Amino acid sequence: MILDRRKFLKGVVTAGAAAAVAGGTKLAWPAAPSEAHGSFDFVFFTDTHIEPELDAAHGCDICFRKIAGMNADFAIMGGDHVYDALGVNRQRANLVFDMYEKTQQMIGVPLYQTIGNHDAFGVLTKSGIAPGDPYYGKKLYEDRVSRRTYYSFDHKGWHFVVLDSIQPTEDRLWQALIDDAQLQWLQNDLKGVAPGTPMIVAVHVPLVTAFATWAPDVDTTRKYNTLSVQNAPRVIELFADHNVVAVLQGHTHVNEVIQLRNTKYITSGAVCGNWWHGPRLGFPEGFTVVSLRDGQISTRYETYGFKSVDPREKF
Repeated sequence: MILDRRKFLKGVVTAGAAAAVAGGTKLAWPAAPSEAHGSFDFVFFTDTHIEPELDAAHGCDICFRKIAGMNADFAIMGGDHVYDALGVNRQRANLVFDMYEKTQQMIGVPLYQTIGNHDAFGVLTKSGIAPGDPYYGKKLYEDRVSRRTYYSFDHKGWHFVVLDSIQPTEDRLWQALIDDAQLQWLQNDLKGVAPGTPMIVAVHVPLVTAFATWAPDVDTTRKYNTLSVQNAPRVIELFADHNVVAVLQGHTHVNEVIQLRNTKYITSGAVCGNWWHGPRLGFPEGFTVVSLRDGQISTRYETYGFKSVDPREKF
């Protein structure tokens, strides 16, 4: 089992824009012994955006203490640990990563990490960081948070895959993409999974989302796709012959569930809500509790009572 070297760091999930997406013939997976598919809970939390401002560290502390009391087998962090590493100098980046490292220890269960766009260091030119810097891009994240940005592990008969959807570009921006080397790795990883094994995938930027169709003022002028994974069809094609029960996603800070063929694409609201300014489009600060029973998934969204010191709407 692959585990991060930093092990320790009420309401039903609302389908804010629940959508049923047509497509494909329903697949029948071979039956497996029930004892092979363990029953357990884990927590998926995402977009902490920890920073010295806006009482964010206190908010994370409250949230992580609640996660610690959920009786979960482990937790998966869905990305955007810090705010921010993209456009800042080394001192600021280390400051916010220090804050996250200290606060995550409250969780007290094994913790798996997913890289988010704000976790990549110095990519924007305003950071003043040169591409030749030894910590440029994902290197600082790999050193401070997780030595691997994509990997898999197994737990009680379930197979878990964590993907890296963040790719810095040569012109000092970033795009949401699963790169070719990772696609080849994923294909090889899935070949080693026994037929019918239930699987969960975690990724920061959504593979499937309806967000752009209902959220106000979505920016469509960006050079690169940063709202959903650009080559999601290629990734989903690799899932076709496997029992991918759900894909857990972050990035948009809202709760959304989309069913595509046999897979639920579950986007979770953010720990930071509206970047620590209160609820985001009506979705409060929180995290998702995932319950796996007999090869099936159910989820609920838990809030934790954070009160913003500067409540305001921010898209």
